[in-house]
Amino acid sequence: MSTGTAADDQFYREYILDHYKNPRNFGRLEKPDITHEEDNPLCGDVVGMDFKVADGVIEDIRFHGRGCAISQASASLLTERLKGMTLELGIEISPARIKCALLSLKVLKVGAYGLADEDEDEE
Repeated sequence: MSTGTAADDQFYREYILDHYKNPRNFGRLEKPDITHEEDNPLCGDVVGMDFKVADGVIEDIRFHGRGCAISQASASLLTERLKGMTLELGIEISPARIKCALLSLKVLKVGAYGLADEDEDEE
């Protein structure tokens, strides 16, 4: 059962594409309190983040890197959400939204394996 509409889907696509084409908080910070970078060796995406933190609060954040629209837009979205948040709350951001993003891939994989199992049963 779907609660989304075609208009909702279009809005989300445009929103993500806007974050990719016009990333928020892109660049480097001078003298960050925290800096870290990760890469995905399978596709070559790279994302790094610089944080300015005072009294446990993320006062400023920037990201840098290169990659697909999804990796870059998600970094942009995350930096917007994290700015002004405590590190503690930032670390506790639920992976539930990640599961939403990966749900269609799970459906494909489980469905494909299920189809393979059904084919074996018919033989």
